[in-house]
Amino acid sequence: MSCFSALWQESQEFQTILTDLRGHRLPMGILGLSSVHKAHLAAALCETLPRRALLVAPDELQARRLAEDLRTFGCQALLYPARDLALRPAESRSREYEHQRLRVLDAMCSQCFDVIVCSVEAAMQRTLPPQSLAANRFILRCGEGQGLGALIARLLRAGYSRAQQVDGAGQFAVRGGIVDLFPPQAQNPLRLEFWGDQIDSIAAFDLESQRRLEPLQEVLLCPANEIVPESTEALAALVEAFLQTVRGRGATRVKLSLQADLDQLRTGLRPASIDRYLPLIYARECTVLDYLARDDLLFFSESFNVRERATACDKLWLEDLKALVEEGILCAGLDRYALRWQDFLAQAERRGVIYIDNLHRGSFDTPVRDLVSVNARQTSPWNGLLDLLLEDLEHLRGRNDHTGVIFAGTEKSAKSLAEDLRGAGFSALCCPTPPAAFPKGSITVLPGSLSAGAEYPLEKCRLITFGAKNAAKQSAGKKNTPAKNAFHSLAQLRKGDYVVHKAHGVGIFEGITRMDAGGAEKDYIQIRYSKGDALYLPVTQLDQVTRYIGPKNEGAVKLNRLGGKEWQKTRGRVGTAVRELAKELTALYAQRLALPGFAFSPDIDMQNDFERRFEFEETQDQLRCIDEIKRDMEQPHPMDRLLCGDVGFGKTEVALRAAFKCAADGKQCAILVPTTILAFQHIQTIRRRFEGFPIDAAMLSRFVPPAESKQILQKLKRGSIDIIVGTHRLISGDVQFRDLGLIIVDEEQRFGVTQKEKLKERYPAIDVLTLTATPIPRTLNMALSDIRDMSVLEEAPQDRHPVQTYVLEHDLGVLAQAMHQELRRSGQVYYLHNRVESIERCAAQIKALLPEARVEIAHGQMSEEELSGIWRRQLEGEIDVLVCTTIIETGIDIPNVNTLIIEDADRFGLAQLHQIRGRVGRSARRASAYLTFRRGRE
Repeated sequence: MSCFSALWQESQEFQTILTDLRGHRLPMGILGLSSVHKAHLAAALCETLPRRALLVAPDELQARRLAEDLRTFGCQALLYPARDLALRPAESRSREYEHQRLRVLDAMCSQCFDVIVCSVEAAMQRTLPPQSLAANRFILRCGEGQGLGALIARLLRAGYSRAQQVDGAGQFAVRGGIVDLFPPQAQNPLRLEFWGDQIDSIAAFDLESQRRLEPLQEVLLCPANEIVPESTEALAALVEAFLQTVRGRGATRVKLSLQADLDQLRTGLRPASIDRYLPLIYARECTVLDYLARDDLLFFSESFNVRERATACDKLWLEDLKALVEEGILCAGLDRYALRWQDFLAQAERRGVIYIDNLHRGSFDTPVRDLVSVNARQTSPWNGLLDLLLEDLEHLRGRNDHTGVIFAGTEKSAKSLAEDLRGAGFSALCCPTPPAAFPKGSITVLPGSLSAGAEYPLEKCRLITFGAKNAAKQSAGKKNTPAKNAFHSLAQLRKGDYVVHKAHGVGIFEGITRMDAGGAEKDYIQIRYSKGDALYLPVTQLDQVTRYIGPKNEGAVKLNRLGGKEWQKTRGRVGTAVRELAKELTALYAQRLALPGFAFSPDIDMQNDFERRFEFEETQDQLRCIDEIKRDMEQPHPMDRLLCGDVGFGKTEVALRAAFKCAADGKQCAILVPTTILAFQHIQTIRRRFEGFPIDAAMLSRFVPPAESKQILQKLKRGSIDIIVGTHRLISGDVQFRDLGLIIVDEEQRFGVTQKEKLKERYPAIDVLTLTATPIPRTLNMALSDIRDMSVLEEAPQDRHPVQTYVLEHDLGVLAQAMHQELRRSGQVYYLHNRVESIERCAAQIKALLPEARVEIAHGQMSEEELSGIWRRQLEGEIDVLVCTTIIETGIDIPNVNTLIIEDADRFGLAQLHQIRGRVGRSARRASAYLTFRRGRE
């Protein structure tokens, strides 16, 4: 028995629950349990009886939290997600959630699990029957006489799709006698080599490098699709028979849609919208409940919320169904993709359900045969302050009948905390893995964390956890960074746009004109200049034209004249100014190299304590970059280091450690950011991260009232503010520091050269750390030329997921479905509509499609006060769908936004798309980005 299960054995309530379960006195209710207690109890029951279990939570966020806590308690817990049905044909469709469900169902068939956790929506969704899954699971062995043609037929029947090269789960590729395939339940794809009709070798291989990994003797393959018909011919017969039943109903659009799919099936192809045929293929309505063994346990967590969520899902599906019927996608007979709540509840009652709730809210959904109340308390996660922890543990000192367990996050933190506790006079033991039993009268420190702490007063047991679990975060793949104002295709030119020609200056694009030149017709770009002059430029010389990025208010843009000298004079003035700036920069950097700087002290205990409270495991790249920056700061000359890393790779934490080192030595730190929104978010992060330390931080921006700004400036001058976060306001002449030690420039590519160097010019002997995801060429050149040092973050944080990207034609029906699915998961949506003049109309359309959603707009022409309120409400979860312009590119990260929709993605450059995608997906779920385009647009 594990040490965690042993903690329950002395509980009288636990023994009563065991007696009821062994006597099958179900349904039963258990009260007094918060989320962490539920996970602890379920893990202990499954191990003690021993049995397996299905735990149903109200939504996926709570299900994920329960699964993580179960794993911490030593349980093999798997998350069974709700799937996205592909009912409409789409340009591209990810089946990542479907593959995850198939992995779980395969594990249930093999009985390779302890607890399955899912939302009630996922539990009610239909899936393939266990018999169908078993019929399409098969083992391949080396030396087996499996013909290549027979294998391909079996893979196609099991829902695998054939590709030129395998790049994701559910695919296979054939090259001569070699078959590459990627089963959904496998960590890596597999490579099979045939010798005649026999399998000569099987090996896993790396998807990126294509290099073989460990050899295998046999592999088990499970289906790659929950819709597994006997064959395309059998499905064609079902569709054809169903078509006969809808004739005469006036469902013309439905029949046309079904006929199109039928034509595909007759050629042996699976239609993209095969999910809508689930009711035809599986007459029996099966769910995950059908995969449970007879004695397996069934838990409902927070039964009242489960019922509310289930009935809401019923209503939302009925609304979706109406729209799909009106579009001609579905009809009667093709409408049962999930059980209704009452049907699902009836199945649960027949099995015997265990309600595990916190508070009693009237009667349960079904009558219970016993009701047990557990004496347990949930405690807040430890915030990392050692003094508070010691005060909290004081009642355990010298008590040999009490058990104390602390989850300290990382193994490094566990070792350090155990040393601190022993230094404070406590009996503390650090265990990298859970021991056989927790010693009484001593505190056991473990790596890992829970969603909250737990206390069992009667059992004299206390579980303390550091921080709260925040599992996978998204990252975005790296892209090349093109020039910000360059055109990359003719599609990006819009009639009436201001453009700049290298030789002739500012003009207005008038369209593409076809002209005869030397007997051949060619396309020309027509640009109108002042006085009615026109320039016709061959489309092959598009590189000569760039966007106009100056102010575009009416009357503010002055057009140049063709052949005039004004543009040449402007270029001359700019060239002179650039040369002067280059001289100043050269002198400035030469001065900085020659000047002595402040040598910061080596790390002190407070710095180590601060770093230990970081709730995540640092990557090796982060640790290396932190060491490089600290080493520079401890040198007696000014630091000038560039920290380059992709969005979400942990640059902020590296910078905060440098800022803490600066403040710990009595110096002040200035953090310069490009936008007021990013300043607002940074000050929140700093206050949370520096909580409990004697460091005062403040913000200077347009969000701060004048009276408060005046006070901040006075404190800054006196030295009572250690860290100041600000926008360009920090560069103002009235901002004076008492003893500035470090300047941090975030998102440096968004500042002009003069803006960035102004602080360096005023404080030439100060250390400077510059952060960027996309360094500008000048900065990168200086780093590569050793004028500036560079640190690079290339390693993504552990368990970070990439953003799922869908490219499709603009279709509000499809997008509404995507938004609907995100809102069902209690998430938020960004909808990028980059035209201020029509943004309100776009928001109204979305509101009409999603009447239950809270939809708001945000754009750059709004006042700072308006934007401040919108971002605050978005951060606090008061907005469901934010329709906005590219102001979301300006650096703010919102944790619960996991769906991004970019309308007319071809209007943006790759660097812009990359930056915008990096702003989503900070919660524990995968993020999705929908890049839409419009066909036939001029």
